[in-house]
Amino acid sequence: MPKLKPGTVFPSAEEDAKIYAAVADDEDSMLLEDPQLKLKPLKKRGRPQKAQPKIAVSVRYTPEVIGAFKASGAGWQTRMDMALQDWLKTHQPTEIKL
Repeated sequence: MPKLKPGTVFPSAEEDAKIYAAVADDEDSMLLEDPQLKLKPLKKRGRPQKAQPKIAVSVRYTPEVIGAFKASGAGWQTRMDMALQDWLKTHQPTEIKL
């Protein structure tokens, strides 16, 4: 619950009853306690989760590799991912000798 400002005064039970009575008498307002207006469960906000979300990692590449992919324009990270996926179709990571 958020902190309240110093000096915040809450209505007394009597004042609260008067407020509820005034709301009930007003034709334009509806009480949330009405059975027709039960609160619906909140919907999740934002995009739906992907079935296989990508994983963020920190990797170091040579400036030439990054420069070549960045020079290809927007979407260079996706193209880099696709290039690595294509390479994995015909190679194994253990083939590379360091």
